[in-house]
Amino acid sequence: MWKHFSVNRALDFLATVFSGPSVLAFAPAICLAAFWIGGERTLVLVALILPVVIAAIMALVRKVQPESTDLNAASGLMAIDLFAAEMEGFFEASRNMQEDSACMIVALDGFADILDLHGQAAANHLAEQFCDRVLSSICTHDITTRLDQNSVAIGLRPSSHLDLEACIQMSGRIQAAIDEPISVNGASIYVSCSIGFCLLSSVKEEGFDSWIDATNAALSEAQRNGPSTIRAYSSETRRRSRTRANLRKEFEAALDSGEIRPWFQPQISTDTGKVTGFEALARWEHPQKGVIGPQVFLPFAEQAELMERFGQAMRHHAFAAMQKWDHAGIGVPRIGINFSSDELRDPALMDRLKWELDQHDLTPDRLAVEILETVFSRHPDDVITRNVIGLSSLGCCIDLDDFGTGHASIASIKRFDVSRIKIDRSFVAKADKDASQQQLVSAILTMAERLNVETLAEGVETPGEHALMAQLGCDHVQGFGIGKPMPFEKTLDWMAAHRNKVGGVPRIGRQAGS
Repeated sequence: MWKHFSVNRALDFLATVFSGPSVLAFAPAICLAAFWIGGERTLVLVALILPVVIAAIMALVRKVQPESTDLNAASGLMAIDLFAAEMEGFFEASRNMQEDSACMIVALDGFADILDLHGQAAANHLAEQFCDRVLSSICTHDITTRLDQNSVAIGLRPSSHLDLEACIQMSGRIQAAIDEPISVNGASIYVSCSIGFCLLSSVKEEGFDSWIDATNAALSEAQRNGPSTIRAYSSETRRRSRTRANLRKEFEAALDSGEIRPWFQPQISTDTGKVTGFEALARWEHPQKGVIGPQVFLPFAEQAELMERFGQAMRHHAFAAMQKWDHAGIGVPRIGINFSSDELRDPALMDRLKWELDQHDLTPDRLAVEILETVFSRHPDDVITRNVIGLSSLGCCIDLDDFGTGHASIASIKRFDVSRIKIDRSFVAKADKDASQQQLVSAILTMAERLNVETLAEGVETPGEHALMAQLGCDHVQGFGIGKPMPFEKTLDWMAAHRNKVGGVPRIGRQAGS
């Protein structure tokens, strides 16, 4: 194996010499030597033969090493097929030697946000700077390839000195280089990167493919633990990775079996106390693990590109619940359902949603389309824009979810015809005891009133918070202080109990004995 790569390196050298400017330095020297040794005839002969020899060598290089596997001369990065072949060579060589090797993947943090905020040209420039800085931080005998615009893979050649500490030190050098500001359009942008790596000794008995998979698992764990994080692959990483892989498979099966369905959290009017709607919140009723929240399984759905299927399942169960409430004679004006960016990018969303509403005999005004504020604060693509405006034109209510966390502009609120602002729980929590919180909530409510937009306070947990939201003029409240998310079967009893409670409260100003 090493002999094979030695031949490749020799051919690399020949290709560099005979295709670059250095050949111009050798040609006159060879011709001069030919003249001194054999005179004019030898000089003419060498001058005729030398181009043929160069052409033959270059043809041999191209035959043995196709152009697709050459180094990218502009960037210094290997083509991915050559990188994979070299890494497989490292793997085979290290298995027979007392030396270790490592595979690393370096990924820029928040690249999608950079693209949204600064545009494609700036993102391209930043990605090139990122690659250059990674290359400047590694040893010349190590190899690199570009996986996509914001990630680079590195292969560390086998060495008796390579260990966990050496990999961590190299990762630190790379992060320090990336942390330096990058100039984009005259402004300095600060970025960071996450790094996952796997020593070959950790997977030596499992095979080459396991080595690459392990490195990806380490990177995924680094990214889940926040920006600028380094993670090494370990037996614990393996266990967690396998658990997540199994959950992904179970998640897909659970969508088909109906284990994933909405639980419903009530929303009530601060004026009348009556139920004005429910929000459908996803829960996985796992037969062995119990009830699993969305923070556990939604990342798997996104990675497996199952968000559209997930959204369809949620709408099916939520619309069926609305039908059952109607048949039971219980008035639930509206159901709130979260729509992900993936769903909003679906060109067929409008036609599918119309069909789903018709199948359940529901009018569009009974659906509140809940969209995270980050979707508005970024630059939504044309499909998202058309779908949101189309949903509003259809008659659906547009709820701006988690308001205050994503920096949505007032222009976006008007452009997308937002019906209601849902004030994030971080503003509502302890607002009855914190004057600064009260001021923030009051400012949001004043803005909403001027824009003629309804308001709903999320995360209301205490009577004091409830009372304050009512006093400040918030239209609706939702939270554990009102009612926890519950399966459909419990909503009927909860609403009956709530009606009795509201009916038993005397109205303000009511005369005794009247």
